[in-house]
Amino acid sequence: MLEAPIANRARFITFEGGEGVGKSTQVKRLLQKLQRHAIEAVRTREPGGTPKAEAIRSFILQGRSESWGAGAEAVLFAAARLDHVTQLIAPNLANGTWVLSDRFHDSTRAYQGLTGGVGDKLIDMLERLALDGHAPDLTIMLDMDPEAAFKRVADRALEDGLALTGDRFEKEELDWHIRLREGFLSIARNNPDRCVVISAAQNEDALEAAIWDVVSKRFADLLSETQA
Repeated sequence: MLEAPIANRARFITFEGGEGVGKSTQVKRLLQKLQRHAIEAVRTREPGGTPKAEAIRSFILQGRSESWGAGAEAVLFAAARLDHVTQLIAPNLANGTWVLSDRFHDSTRAYQGLTGGVGDKLIDMLERLALDGHAPDLTIMLDMDPEAAFKRVADRALEDGLALTGDRFEKEELDWHIRLREGFLSIARNNPDRCVVISAAQNEDALEAAIWDVVSKRFADLLSETQA
């Protein structure tokens, strides 16, 4: 196990929220924004980010673990996260590189815990094991009505001439996604120093600006150093 990283100037930012809220797009946009401010950064995702974690991602999202239950899925996600942390996140932070992740530990708490019914005791234990002291410095919680989010996804698929397909979680009923949204909002309420909720109902440019406003204020001292 890696030791907790020594204090440096790198920061770890995660993006969370329900299906279809635009996390991947905004992670990419924030990465580009940071790079324009001379901040060295990488983007990654969960589950995934490393070869072993990507293999677990494929197994879960294809629905092959669904019959095992939410508890087993939580363990699989934790295994993927531990490899992700030790092989990608921790080394980059130790080297001074910022890390932006499309989902992280809050997703396990929301999907398998608050929505899937896995108890806090198991979730807490898996979280401590997988994070190994590498908790996010900031979590951007993108919030949007699930029905509106799926309509947006369907409209974009139609515009691009693509068939609308869903993975293991996207195929759940609307009521499930409503409970998932409440789960994420509950996490944000319980972690106000780390989590910032931003409406994802606005257009991509406005959402990018809102996210940058949060990031630039939260890490103003670090960003100002790059302009000196």
